[in-house]
Amino acid sequence: MRKQENCIFCKIATGEIPTKMVWEDDNIVAFHDLNPQADYHVLLVPKHHSESILTLAEDEEGQTVIGQLLQAVLKVAKILGLTDSGFRLIINCGPGAGQTVMHLHIHMLAGRDLNENLV
Repeated sequence: MRKQENCIFCKIATGEIPTKMVWEDDNIVAFHDLNPQADYHVLLVPKHHSESILTLAEDEEGQTVIGQLLQAVLKVAKILGLTDSGFRLIINCGPGAGQTVMHLHIHMLAGRDLNENLV
């Protein structure tokens, strides 16, 4: 697992910073966002540090991360009871897209009627 010392998501993934965890395995953590934009707002974060989906292919371990994240989405959706009602996934890539933490992560949003304007 590659980690960066000054990355808040790396610190959450290793337990250095406590959070309200939803699910965790050896590769991924899923926790409630501190500033929720919907009734359910969970962040799915790989323990392996990659800044964005653009940097995943730069090392061998990073190449499997996106598959692990998508498998984790299904597990978290089942835990939260969202498989029937639905949810939205958002991956911001870079500051121009609204990425504020430079560690790859997926936003899972659900729990209210998400219209097309919330992207």
